Amino acid sequence: MPDSHDQQRLLAQLQFPCGDPPEGGALQQVADGVYWLRMPLPFQLNHINLWLVEESDGWTIVDCGINLPDTRAHWETIFSRELKGKPVTRVISTHMHPDHVGLAGWLCERWKAPLWMTMGEFLSTLTVRASLGEGGPEMARAFQRMNGVPEESLKIFERHRNGFAAIVAPLPSSYRRLVDGERFKLGGRNWQVIVGHGHAPEHVSLWCGQLNLLIAGDQVLPKISTNVGVWPNVPDDNALQWFLDDMHKFRPLPEDALVLPSHGPPFVGLHRRLDQLVAHHDERLHVLRAACAARGELGASGWQMTPVLFQRHLDGSQVVFAFGETIAHMHCLQGRGEVARVRGSDGVLRFVSTGLVSDVAPIVEDNDAPSEIGV
Repeated sequence: MPDSHDQQRLLAQLQFPCGDPPEGGALQQVADGVYWLRMPLPFQLNHINLWLVEESDGWTIVDCGINLPDTRAHWETIFSRELKGKPVTRVISTHMHPDHVGLAGWLCERWKAPLWMTMGEFLSTLTVRASLGEGGPEMARAFQRMNGVPEESLKIFERHRNGFAAIVAPLPSSYRRLVDGERFKLGGRNWQVIVGHGHAPEHVSLWCGQLNLLIAGDQVLPKISTNVGVWPNVPDDNALQWFLDDMHKFRPLPEDALVLPSHGPPFVGLHRRLDQLVAHHDERLHVLRAACAARGELGASGWQMTPVLFQRHLDGSQVVFAFGETIAHMHCLQGRGEVARVRGSDGVLRFVSTGLVSDVAPIVEDNDAPSEIGV
């Protein structure tokens, strides 16, 4: 991962024209009719940026915050102080993660407003909220064991499971579907839907050429690379390759567009940031490729490669996301033909450099990952 010096160097290539973030319960205008607000999160990533677009007869909310009392209280403050007496007429959720969709149902009910989402995100939210998204605990454990997680470490994943419904309010029973490339009016201007994959099933970003402004969601962040993982219900996804491939959708946008991300400050320098993200993942793939080759015929499981990709101590929740992201990187290498996935006689999948695959026999070995990712 980049050290602090490298991080500062990368940030210096971007511009941050909007100043300090607004306080909770307040708005800050970032473009004509577009307002920035920020809500707290109870995680290491401690905030999410949300957006309000003013209409002639109301307001559109883009992303919602997590379903917790503090977030609802901030919204109520905004409703009482900032809406100029006009109602919320539409709620857009960029994707299914709790900080983005958590209060969508509450907001829609509160204002009798429709919810706009892609089908993939709406149905995924319903599925995961009903605890069906991983096919049940046994499917999740099978996925973890298959990728080398030892029995004593399964508890890390158990603690992480089933928290989704507690922080995501029930969704409306119907919604307005968004599709890639669709154009519609928002605040009297033309906006276009850009759907990206990898971070979420069908993540929405919104582009307005008239404002030269991109509401990027989690697809393009200024200071961190968004999590791109593989999960138990889609164990063979090539999520990272999809994420990287979809960057071409943003390349035609102007370099001087104002990018409104979900985390971190609004910035200018879209093409530079896309280049940085590609370079970051290329470097991470190189590290994993070399580590896999160094293991020779033994290969390495996703669990064993996690501390190679994340060379620092991780807490329980971070381990879960790091594990999924490591598998996404290994699947990317597999899709590019640089490693092969081999199942040992113990049922564990290991990744082996392709030049060694023909000589690989079934493997049984200690699956413990190094202690750096322990809890």
